[in-house]
Amino acid sequence: MHSTGLLLRRLRSEGNPAELSFSQSATLGRLARGGPATTADLARTEGIKPQSMGATMAALEREGLVARAPHPTDGRQALYDLTPLGLETRARQRLVKRTWLAAAMAGLDPAEQASLAVALKTIRKLAEA
Repeated sequence: MHSTGLLLRRLRSEGNPAELSFSQSATLGRLARGGPATTADLARTEGIKPQSMGATMAALEREGLVARAPHPTDGRQALYDLTPLGLETRARQRLVKRTWLAAAMAGLDPAEQASLAVALKTIRKLAEA
């Protein structure tokens, strides 16, 4: 598992051209995948305290990466969603990660590439179990 963790940390590092915190980057990803959400929903999904997520959302809003709108059924809450800049930042993060990973994989010899293909199938099987 240590190797997988190292690879994930490297991907996070390589894929962060905007130099966002891990929490900020994860939140952009969550909004990109799930659409608009409240701070409470995001905190619950990410497993952090609502106050921490509030600070993350405030920072993302200051950077122009997210915008808030009134919640349609609960006037006490706001829904956050990605702005065009947030969408662009998220897309750039994904592209940088994929580019780095493709280049790193291209540097492997054919036997290592074949081993990696088998390992990826096994990892997927584990993830879906």
